[in-house]
Order: sequence, then structure tokens, then C-alpha cells
Amino acid sequence: MDKKLLFKLAAIFFMSLLLLVPLGLIEGQIRERSQRQNEVQASIANSAAGEQLLVAPVIAVSYREQVDVAMPREGNPEQTTVRTRIVERTLLVPPEKLEMLGETAVETRNRGIYQARLFRLGLGTSGRFLLKPLAELPSGGRIVSARARLLLGIADPRGVNNDPEVTINGKMHRFASASSKNEPPATATAPDSTAAQAAPTNRLAIDLGPLDLQRESRFDFSFPLQLTGTTRLAIAPTGEANHIELKSAWPHPNFGGRFLPTARSVGKDGFTARWDISHLARNFEATQKPGSGEVLSIDFVDPVNVYLQSERAVKYGVLFIVLTFAGFFLTEILRRAPIHPMQYLLVGLALAIFFLLLIALSEHLSFVLAYAASAAACIGLIAFYLAGALGGARQGFAFGAGLSGLYGVLYGVLLSEDNSLLMGSLLLFLALGATMLATRRVDWYRLSGQISGPDQA
Repeated sequence: MDKKLLFKLAAIFFMSLLLLVPLGLIEGQIRERSQRQNEVQASIANSAAGEQLLVAPVIAVSYREQVDVAMPREGNPEQTTVRTRIVERTLLVPPEKLEMLGETAVETRNRGIYQARLFRLGLGTSGRFLLKPLAELPSGGRIVSARARLLLGIADPRGVNNDPEVTINGKMHRFASASSKNEPPATATAPDSTAAQAAPTNRLAIDLGPLDLQRESRFDFSFPLQLTGTTRLAIAPTGEANHIELKSAWPHPNFGGRFLPTARSVGKDGFTARWDISHLARNFEATQKPGSGEVLSIDFVDPVNVYLQSERAVKYGVLFIVLTFAGFFLTEILRRAPIHPMQYLLVGLALAIFFLLLIALSEHLSFVLAYAASAAACIGLIAFYLAGALGGARQGFAFGAGLSGLYGVLYGVLLSEDNSLLMGSLLLFLALGATMLATRRVDWYRLSGQISGPDQA
């Protein structure tokens, strides 16, 4: 008699493992659809513009310096002779003051059932450069000549939608492309600036002409910029004092990078954010290196990633099946009504189909509607089936109510990822507690004959 109970438990365990196969196939299908979504986003970015990194303006000073170099004499290497050479160097100077005020509009591009988000930034930039006399450079050489250029770094220049008129000291200028191949790789330092190699981003440049080596130079600048990108906007704050304000009607921003907003407001009508960053908080050399992460960033995220939510839901599929099978087994014990293993299997397959319906419907409906429709369909199917299998609509309705509670808990877990462990643990505890309370008076030694079925009694 004990063997019959053991065989029944073994059959339930085997069917639970068997149902991992359709769950695994469904999870693979979700990952495949998610990968296709990423490919479409990359394709749209290649056709328009990708994620944008905007390196705020700097001045590149290219100067020629006369230096004395000690070289060994020919025929007598132990003695040296001093020769004068001209060395070309580049010095990057940050703005003393930088202000950037912008507004971003977000639009959705569709390709079939897949989507990608583009942002369009309208940005007003202004600031001031102060260059101390280059003759004061502590390099030990003598500056022969120097020229200055204003540089603006943009990760994907295809996203520049206008030809901005740049006002510098009251005169109008226009940007041109800057080629890093024409810039000397050497750098130098000065008391009023920090040197770094030219940024490896694509840059726009304005020639500011030769500099007076003996006098301080000042450049006040301002220009508008219209920039398009995909999903993410990052700005490298190059100024000694940076004031940046951005706003948008997009209600789901994700602020990142090394600098979080000093003040921000996020609501259903959009967001506003302000950054005030001093030179004490940022590393100027790092701002010239796109991979350093010395940026502030905004990700225009999708609040409900249906593929991520569906993949998370599938991970709870085993829990659904185990709890449902536990309910079946409990019903056999309390009602002394045997349930065939095939009935276990069919109900388990219906539970697995829920996740396939969820991903299919969520590609066409909002996630909450897709979840509600999939859950209602599966609960109705299982309740109707069990009403016949268990010999009464009451039993089918009771199981349907229990499954409704399970689906409600799962939806709560999906909405609150931070509390998923707590909610899952509470669910398991409640299920175990209900099972222990319901079976506390069961005589397990006499149980096997009661659940074996009529033909085995």
C-alpha cells in the first residue's frame, strides 16, 4: 500500500520535470523575440543616429615651441651638443563657465511589431573661455606661434539636424569637421588649463585664428544645437563651472553616469532636471575619453519591456506548476477522489500555455491587458476542465479562484522586482502553511489505498 503512494508521488514529480521542456521552449522563444527587438533598434539607429555622447566645447591650442635638445656628437658619443628644434604641441583648455539649456522630444519609430525610441534635442549652449598668455607656459621652451580652435565632440554627427550659427565675441562662425589626423598628438600643461589628447569622438571645429602670446585671450561663445539620437543622451561636462538644465515630456527617464541631477522633477507630464558641476567634481582629462564614463546621462527607457517581463514571468512557471499539483494532491487526500496523472499533465500544459499567450498578446496590446487576457483564458479553461474532472462546478470554481490568486501574486512580483524575493517567500510559506493545516489530521498510513483509484481499491 505504501508503494502505491510512493508511485503516485514519483509520477507527479516526473510530470513536473517533464513540463520544464515546454517552459524552456517558451523561454527560448521569448529570448529570440527580444533579440529581434534589439536588432530592429540597432537597424533604426544605423538609419538615423545612435546613442549620443556630447562632449561640451573646449579650445584646442596648437602651438609651436622652440626647445633645446642635447644630442651626442658624431664620432664622440661621450660629449653632447645642444641643438634647437621646433616641436608642435596641442593644449586643450576647458571653458571657465559653461551653460547648457535644452528640451528633448521623444518619438517612437515602428518596424513591424517592433519599436525604437528616437529623441530630438534642442540645446542652447553658451560660455566663456579665458586663456592666459602662452608665454607663461612652464615647459622651459619658447613659444614661436599658436592658433586656437573651438571643438565640439559628438558621438554620431549624423544626428546634427542644423548648421548652428556660433557667436564668438560678437562675430558669427560656423562649424566644420575636424580631423584628428591633423592634430599633433603631444600635449602640455599650463597653470590655467588641463591638457589631454584630443577626444576620439567625432568633432566639429571652428578656427579662432592666431593667439597673442603675451596677452590673455577671452572668448565668449553661444550657439543653438539640434541633435537626434536613439535611446540615450550623455553629456561630458568640460567646464570649470557647469550648469545644465534639460526637460522633456517623456515621463520615464533613467538618470545615470557619474553625475546625478542636483534637482529633478519627474511626473506623468515629463521631467525637468538640473546639474551644477564644478571642476572639483569632474576630471577634465576623463571627459575627453568617451569610454571613461565621466558623463551625465539620460536613458529614455521603456517603462514596460514586455520581453523582459515575460522572461521573468516564465521563471515562476515551475512554482505555478508545483503549487497547482500540490493543490491537486491535497484534493485527493481531503476528498478521497483520485486524480489521474494525465489530468495533472493536461492542467500543467494549460499553465505553460499562459506564458506563450502572454508574449504573443503583449506584442500587440499593453502588458497589463495581455496579462489579464492570458490569465483569464487559462483560468477559465482549467476551471471548466476541472469542473468535469472533479465532478462538480464548485470544485472547478474553487481551483479557478486559487489560480486567480496565484496570477495576481505573480503580477505583483513582476511590477515590483525589488520585492520579488519577499513576495515569493511569503507565497511559499502560505502554501505550506495551508497544506499543513488542511492535512494535520490525515492518517498517512491509510492514505495510499484511498488515492489509488477505484480499480486499485
